Amino acid sequence: MEKIMSQLFVESDKIDWEIVGEGVKRKILGYDDQLMMVVVQFDKGSIGYVHKHPQRQTTYLVKGKFEVQIGNKMKILKEGDCYYIPPNVEHGVVCLEEGILIDVFNPHREDFLKQ
Repeated sequence: MEKIMSQLFVESDKIDWEIVGEGVKRKILGYDDQLMMVVVQFDKGSIGYVHKHPQRQTTYLVKGKFEVQIGNKMKILKEGDCYYIPPNVEHGVVCLEEGILIDVFNPHREDFLKQ
């Protein structure tokens, strides 16, 4: 199996934003086959639609306020908060104030690299 890996040093200002939804864009930062970090920027009112994937995910809220749904639970989180999503659990967010999230996945999101 071929090992995938990002550069050792990732300079965010040299990576183009990828538009992934209305008012939502992301940059894929450091990754290998077992781990991936992604920064996601949301305009106020934009939505990260409910979805699920086999990867574990933990997310840090860098900026803003989000309504976060994980399974059948909902909570409003703000800058400095974090959430964890187990594998194959439906989740999504609504951005209540312009915001930035840092997502970390284990293993990496292969579907992100194929786009």
